[in-house]
Amino acid sequence: MKRLMNMFKRKPDLKLKLRDWQRKLRQECLKIERQIRDIEREERKVKKDIKDSAKRNDMATAKGLAREIVSSRRIVKRLYENKAHLNSISMHLGETVGTAITVGNISKSTEVMKLVIILMKAPDLAVTMQEFSKELTKAGVIGEFVSDAVDDTLNSEDMEEDIEEEVEKVLTAVAGDTAAKLPEAVRKGKINVPAQKVKTSREEETIAEGVDDEEELEEVRAPFAKVRS
Repeated sequence: MKRLMNMFKRKPDLKLKLRDWQRKLRQECLKIERQIRDIEREERKVKKDIKDSAKRNDMATAKGLAREIVSSRRIVKRLYENKAHLNSISMHLGETVGTAITVGNISKSTEVMKLVIILMKAPDLAVTMQEFSKELTKAGVIGEFVSDAVDDTLNSEDMEEDIEEEVEKVLTAVAGDTAAKLPEAVRKGKINVPAQKVKTSREEETIAEGVDDEEELEEVRAPFAKVRS
């Protein structure tokens, strides 16, 4: 009889908790969607800058900007993966709570625990998921974390892969026609060759001296850094 009473008491409590958990997960998904939109909007602007740099035969700048696009696309890919993990957690929580309401007790979900640990690696989600994990542990949905395992997860970094091939693909897609007509040394950004016709004396100085490439790159990198932070 006591077990039956506890079962009825737990039902509304678990349902409320589930609703609250899923609401928090949806909010994080919306944040990710906004980040993706911001990054993709900045990418469109950078593509235009790549085309302009290629027209000036300034492939060093164009290549640096292409590298920014490659980096940002990798971030977008990880953001989509994080969103998928959040949705999976929501689904597994629904199944776990549904079963608990039916049988009268809650079982720990290893799937939820794995996904929470994965999301703890994401800088934007690390703090949120640590707090979220405490709620789930207290409710009995997941077990206690092993501190060493969590620390290793938080401190692990993906090995940096060679991105030159991806950079070349971006340059070909964005400024392929212009870049293809340039000498190989120019195309690879080893040297800059002034365009035949330059409209202003400022542009003439910039191309001839080649002193503003890094400043131009920094101007374009700034919006990307802002939306990724």
